[in-house]
Amino acid sequence: MNDEPHSTDKEAPPRRNWLQRLGQKLQGGLKSRDELLDTLRSALKNHVIDNDALSMIEGVLGVSEMQVRDIMIPRSQMVVVDRDEDLKSILETVVDSAHSRFPAVGENRDKVVGILLAKDLLPYFLNEDNGRFNLRDVLRPAVFIPESKRLNVLLKEFRASRNHMAMVVDEYGGVAGLVTIEDVLEQIVGEIEDEHDFEEDTFIYAHDNGNYTVKAITPIDEFNEYFSADFSDEEFDTVGGLLMHAFGHLPKRGETLDMGNFHFRVLRASNRQIHLLQVNRIAAEQAEQSEQPPVSDTPQ
Repeated sequence: MNDEPHSTDKEAPPRRNWLQRLGQKLQGGLKSRDELLDTLRSALKNHVIDNDALSMIEGVLGVSEMQVRDIMIPRSQMVVVDRDEDLKSILETVVDSAHSRFPAVGENRDKVVGILLAKDLLPYFLNEDNGRFNLRDVLRPAVFIPESKRLNVLLKEFRASRNHMAMVVDEYGGVAGLVTIEDVLEQIVGEIEDEHDFEEDTFIYAHDNGNYTVKAITPIDEFNEYFSADFSDEEFDTVGGLLMHAFGHLPKRGETLDMGNFHFRVLRASNRQIHLLQVNRIAAEQAEQSEQPPVSDTPQ
């Protein structure tokens, strides 16, 4: 009966000792960020913290050193609405992009006049009063920030103002891109699921309109089986690897490529890999011309 308490006492000290050492290091003052990371990685090896915790701590440290220009969505890839568009045209943009916030622009993309929240369009459908729609009536004020703003500062401002999107301007006052609170948080917690996400164990999702959402990690043989395609899996295992080779570079969101009998559009990509694709079948006559260089078809 005395063995169990004795065993517990023998197992506990290593963890307590490591925590004591960590406390002593923190009290003594760590001399560099690298020293702190080494200590935290030692904590991981000692099972004091797990991989997720270490990854988030590293993300927090990274955010304090990163600037908005490092993560912003470039101007050319912004999905915008025109301030003079009618409700039907705006709705098409909202549905096609599946975003919830949109910069509203005037003569060009430097003239951002406000931010449209998709939910602010709902009353016009409930009241069936589309004839009196004027985009200017529902726009929220746009927030402008410099490219050099630190992400940790921006995150504090987002939280304080409850604003979720900011327009990024360059040194000449022109719009360089946009950034959202989700973009900042993803630097800490990793990729956040959005409207395009579906079940973890599902690779291909069919939509009613004939479009397909396909994860880039879909094995080529599974893609072939689903679509009755014949892409080779000798060089690459996944659809994302096949497409990256076909593009010849790491594509950005919005870039498109026709290959075989399919039209591929990048829905989501990081600076390291493709994550999500939209796939459409194309007609036979179009397929014959599909061996052409990829084009950038970013949303306008």
